Amino acid sequence: MRYEEFTIEGRNAVIEAFRSGKTIDKIFILDGCQDGPVRTIAREAKKAGTIINYVAKERLDNMSETGKHQGVIAFAAAYEYAEVSDILKAARDKKEDPFIFILDEIEDPHNLGAIIRTANLCGAHGVIIPKRRAAGLTATVLKTSAGALNYTPVAKVTNISATIDELKKEGLWFVCGDMGGEIMYNLNLKGPIGLVIGNEGNGVSRLVREKCDMIASIPMKGDIDSLNASVAAGVLAYEIVRQRLN
Repeated sequence: MRYEEFTIEGRNAVIEAFRSGKTIDKIFILDGCQDGPVRTIAREAKKAGTIINYVAKERLDNMSETGKHQGVIAFAAAYEYAEVSDILKAARDKKEDPFIFILDEIEDPHNLGAIIRTANLCGAHGVIIPKRRAAGLTATVLKTSAGALNYTPVAKVTNISATIDELKKEGLWFVCGDMGGEIMYNLNLKGPIGLVIGNEGNGVSRLVREKCDMIASIPMKGDIDSLNASVAAGVLAYEIVRQRLN
């Protein structure tokens, strides 16, 4: 796998990057700037599901490599993404039941990197992320994954719900993490499985939750009622590992 993150600076360059279909993970726009080209960039970013950050000029000046950012800097990732079929092939090659992480709009790159690291260590065959409204494979993700990104295939898909439907045809069934579900220790988590982890604030979206065959909750004994998304992913993943070992 190959990873390289690079910046695109200037209004026309960023507009053309979007229109050419380049994957833009996040974009920084001068706060308060609302002229025509900037409105066009914001519109294209929203269409692509790119994270938009409005920041002060000093922030842009510090980020700029050219000194000619024109109030706009985009971060793009050039990465050899896997296909979903590559993930299934990895399971077949190992003669194992597929074990796949499906991430429903994880926005924090630290969480994404930590989840990829966990996926690698627990023997998952790959990770699937959405193209829109989610963190992409940035340098922060690479660093947080502690190198796991080089070994664990990551596929980016247009529609998580449709992907789940396709994977069900391949024999997988799906469990998502949600506080309103059955205690995970009471569920049968063996066999070909997809583990669905939801957004840090809103959890698994309704449409994706409805596609899942089971909803698993993690026992909570403290004074707060939720875990960090990457921690929850680890707890649920290792219950799957435990059951697969037995």
